[in-house]
Amino acid sequence: MRYEWFVSLRYLKAKRKQTFISVITLISIAGVMVGVTALIVVLAVMTGFASDLRERILGINSHIIVQQLGAVLTDYGEVAAQVSQVPGVQAVTPYVYAQTMVSTEGGGAGVVLRGIDPASAAGVLSLKDTLTAGQLSDLGAGPVPGLIVGKELARVLRVEVGDPVRLVSPSGPLTPMGVIPRLKTCRVVGIFASGMYEYDMNLAYVHLAAAQEFLDLGVAVHGLEVKVADVDAADQVASAIEKRLRLPFIAKDWMEMNRNLFSVLKLEKTAMFIILALIVLVAAFNIVSTLIMVVMEKGKDIAIMKSMGATSRSIMRIFVYEGLVIGITGTGLGVLGGLSLCAILARYQFIKLPPDVYPISTLPVKVLPLDVGLVAVAAVVITFLATLYPSWQAARLDPAVALRYE
Repeated sequence: MRYEWFVSLRYLKAKRKQTFISVITLISIAGVMVGVTALIVVLAVMTGFASDLRERILGINSHIIVQQLGAVLTDYGEVAAQVSQVPGVQAVTPYVYAQTMVSTEGGGAGVVLRGIDPASAAGVLSLKDTLTAGQLSDLGAGPVPGLIVGKELARVLRVEVGDPVRLVSPSGPLTPMGVIPRLKTCRVVGIFASGMYEYDMNLAYVHLAAAQEFLDLGVAVHGLEVKVADVDAADQVASAIEKRLRLPFIAKDWMEMNRNLFSVLKLEKTAMFIILALIVLVAAFNIVSTLIMVVMEKGKDIAIMKSMGATSRSIMRIFVYEGLVIGITGTGLGVLGGLSLCAILARYQFIKLPPDVYPISTLPVKVLPLDVGLVAVAAVVITFLATLYPSWQAARLDPAVALRYE
């Protein structure tokens, strides 16, 4: 062991009247630990929130939507066949989309009605995995078609599987008496729970044929929903679809449709990292003050070591090592504490979120090794920079001046 390490480790221990310096050292370690723990937990929560939100969005929505500008798709079978040939596409299904109202004897609510083909939609959407009652195959297109509603919508309407409901569309035929709303009696055949309040409250699914009849679309649909093999490459597949179909067809991927939401989440994560890094910076100032007091206390020792041949670089190394021991120890304890707290939050999920305020009901946690590494490296770098000024002050100490007043 080089003597610089030995001396720096010795200076970390209290000796007689130096107990106060040892206490400040412990406070500095605790400050770094708290800052690193807070950074890891907050970044894990922000990452988990974005990841969980993405999974829930993609569980209800498709990866890509193909539409025709200014018109509905009448020959969607041929278009779907062309889309299926694009590399990366796994499945395609048609859809119908409309704003309607669902009414019962107990009241009514505005919903987004989505007409789907149960056979092909099962390969594109994850709706069947979110069903808490009923089955996707129960959707029928008979005289009284089936309807799948969200859990929150079912609670507001006070309906269960088997109860009748009425669909009301304001875009009805124009008569001398004005516009007559379209009415259609349906039967609830399923209830889904996506975990997102907005979806569970505002979405309802009906068979594609029933939706076409209700909205007087004939055999046309509003577009195609596409599932791709690689979710993160959805934008590239969407571009390939547009090149194959050309105008007036357009393809929108899930990243483009939710760009604002995920951009805000990314910005918030960056802002939280910068804000919480200030905790580590405050701890770094504690390290600066600790080392300055050690330099003042050990002035005689420094002078003696220089008199015995120690170089200024060696003296500087002693205090740099001392600061790094404080920083690395605090960082290590902080990483351990952060990972432990994240594991507890992920396992027990004792922090509940109000579902009518947040899109998810529990606090999500997802730890990324890159985030943990970035936090650890940032903490060590900050503490290293904090050691430079006190170490430089110690290195430039004149032994003759220091020993003159001893």
